[in-house]
Amino acid sequence: MEIRGQITSIIYENEINGYMVAEFKTAEEETVITGYLPFINNGDSLKVTGKFVTHQEYGRQFKVETFEKIMPETLDALERYLSGGIITGVGPATAKKIIKKFGEETIHVLRFEPDKLSQVKGINTEKAAKISEEFTEKWELWEIVGFLEKFGISAANSKKVYEAFGKNAVNEIEANPYTLLDITYGVDFKKIDKMALELGIAGNDEKRIESAIRYSLVLASNNGNTCVEKQNLITYVQGLLNVEPNEIENCMINLKAREKIEIENLEGIEWVYLNTFYACEKNIAEKLSILKLAKNIKKIKNFEKKFNDEEKKSNITLSEKQKEAIQLVNDNNVCVITGGPGTGKTTIIKFIIEMYKQEEKKVVLCAPTGRAAKRMSEATGEEATTIHRLLSLGKMEETLEMERVDYQIAPIDGDIIIIDEMSMVDVFLMNYILKGLYIGTKLVLVGDINQLPSVGPGNILKDIINSEVIETIELNEIFRQAAQSQIITNAHKVNNGESFLNIPKEELQDKLQDFFYINETSMEKMLEDVISLCSGRLKKYGNYDFFKDIQVLTPTKKGKLGTKELNIELQNALNPNKKIEKKHGERTFLVGDRVMQIKNNYDIYWEKNGRENGTGIFNGELGRISKIDDITKQIEVQFDDEKKAWYEYSELEQLEHSYSITIHKSQGSEFDVVIMCLPPVAPMLLSRNLLYTGITRAKKLLIVLGTRSTVEYMIQNTQTKKRNTGLEYKLRNINAIDKT
Repeated sequence: MEIRGQITSIIYENEINGYMVAEFKTAEEETVITGYLPFINNGDSLKVTGKFVTHQEYGRQFKVETFEKIMPETLDALERYLSGGIITGVGPATAKKIIKKFGEETIHVLRFEPDKLSQVKGINTEKAAKISEEFTEKWELWEIVGFLEKFGISAANSKKVYEAFGKNAVNEIEANPYTLLDITYGVDFKKIDKMALELGIAGNDEKRIESAIRYSLVLASNNGNTCVEKQNLITYVQGLLNVEPNEIENCMINLKAREKIEIENLEGIEWVYLNTFYACEKNIAEKLSILKLAKNIKKIKNFEKKFNDEEKKSNITLSEKQKEAIQLVNDNNVCVITGGPGTGKTTIIKFIIEMYKQEEKKVVLCAPTGRAAKRMSEATGEEATTIHRLLSLGKMEETLEMERVDYQIAPIDGDIIIIDEMSMVDVFLMNYILKGLYIGTKLVLVGDINQLPSVGPGNILKDIINSEVIETIELNEIFRQAAQSQIITNAHKVNNGESFLNIPKEELQDKLQDFFYINETSMEKMLEDVISLCSGRLKKYGNYDFFKDIQVLTPTKKGKLGTKELNIELQNALNPNKKIEKKHGERTFLVGDRVMQIKNNYDIYWEKNGRENGTGIFNGELGRISKIDDITKQIEVQFDDEKKAWYEYSELEQLEHSYSITIHKSQGSEFDVVIMCLPPVAPMLLSRNLLYTGITRAKKLLIVLGTRSTVEYMIQNTQTKKRNTGLEYKLRNINAIDKT
């Protein structure tokens, strides 16, 4: 519905994104309106569309979906508007005088005949000009919001546009609507394109085609690609715009000349990159080559003797492969250690730490996520941090090209840097890491090549290993203690393409009872099993508490056994705390809910145990809601690494429930108990490496639910979606040049 009225009091305003709660006076009543209302001030008259909702504590409110600022419709309303303090030097007394003097002509005088204002007592010619200028400028702000709103651009994004272009925003956008894609992230190209065509831009205009090329490359990066085969890109853009191939090729030439894209010939095929992706891969290849060829100044002398001394001291006998891995670290500035669970990666890391400590060298441990860093700390007994925090990565604006290549990185203070869970590191993060390294610092990359690749673009670990340029060792021996775990042995079976469904009983002798498979064909029954397993059915296997120990994993977000539905069902079953809640869109947040941060937020403030504080909560971090405060309009979240952060109600799109999470989102984490649902979903989601990754998330107990056919299909399906990247080629090419 639509209502008209005037803002009489602002109860709450978030100056960053424009979210507002305000008292609103209509001809019929006084009510409260809530929503994104940037550039709106006390006294403004608005036409708002939306719906009335009933808040649990504050009662009836009008939730604004769109708004338009309108001229105050009565002289009283105009007087209230001018009295609101939005114009410097105009208070209630002066506003009353202006209205009394000019009446219905007031707005015309303010905008077009400011000299007349000097007829009012207390206003000289100079002050009259300033009042008119400020009134007109504020009026132009809402014109921008209204202009963009017609084309589906949100009020929050309108604020970014104004900050970029100022009061000439409408003219700038009318000249080239596609600039909006450079300023705001997540805007639909088709909406911008529709706007441009309505404004009269020709179908084959170069601005249109160039924007579509760059937009298509960003779409490809959402699937992990850093580049696209040129012919495929031309075909896609042609279908998107209905233009001729030669017109697209000409625009590619122009974009390349302006260094917006790069075209690389790899073994006779041309590949197109956004400049940022190309620059990242090039920087990574060059820096790895420089590190590799630099003098090995951190090498431990008399290694053999010191290794034997440390082995005796630690009372651990390492395998030949483990010794070889440690020797590899000593002999090279850069190396890769890869292997599955139970193959001794953690023992190697601990050994390296102790040997370099004896040399009084500083070892820095890090991982891509908070949970992975925490796990690394627990396994080694040493402090580990996230890569973001290690590099002091500040806020980077999200734009069409996502990240800035030239972001300044503080140098890393360390003699040897060990990065765990390398399969999760994308092209941007790897570029930043290498920018922070001094030449001569040792870099040890540790990961499992058989796990899922990074969420972000690139396939860094796989490309480095496949290039055969960086010294790599693969650990493939499962140690005796680890071999007792069915979780670990079955993970390796899956990785080798073998089934765990028909294992002979004699093979299970002396094995831990830590792996259970429930053959279930009914989705309803599978859901019942999940809820009962999370609600206490596992008591006889251990004193497991859902919120501390158990995590439900699934391959998909959609469907009855996707994260969305599972989170609703598990919240209803496991969190009875319904007294205090906060609805946000389709989600309802309760105190005690498990939640996950789903985007990088470099600005959010956190505290830890009252002794430490900082800013930044990053994608994938897990926690629980500890407080919902309707007075301050905030939700408090206690994260698993003991950080406590506060979210404005307007920031809740950054959180989603995590009673159940996708297997992809679980990467880098370990949980005492994992319940993994494998419903029959799209074949592209049912791959061997997805199943392998899910299995390896469990530490003490794993329960797999699904049909035998689904499990067998996943074990045999090695057709994971190929990522188009150029790092492997660049590493080989630089290595060939170095050798000559």
